[in-house]
Amino acid sequence: MVHDGSSLLWLGLVIVAIPATLWFLKRTPLGQAPLPGTARLVAVLPLSTGQRVVTVEVGRGEQRRWLVLGVTAQGISKLHTMAPQDDGQAPRPAPAAALQPLLQRLRRTKDDDAR
Repeated sequence: MVHDGSSLLWLGLVIVAIPATLWFLKRTPLGQAPLPGTARLVAVLPLSTGQRVVTVEVGRGEQRRWLVLGVTAQGISKLHTMAPQDDGQAPRPAPAAALQPLLQRLRRTKDDDAR
């Protein structure tokens, strides 16, 4: 089988172009644009070393929602769903007294997993 060299040249060009394109996208704003259907982090409220409440935005247009999630080392739980706030402000963190039921629930979950 005879190769004229141009096919090997094109193969080499494609092999070099793939990592070069990935490198370029990783370091430019083109690669930073969110993909359709991805979540956007809105706010994080640390509760303890391994526990936090996270608010993420999911969906697009009229289907857009904010999910309030409880995040621990053992898992993620949906705590609340709400309409997004269009003023650009993240929801204000609840006072410590309002977080007590959540903290108790997270501790019970942690204790149940430890058994």
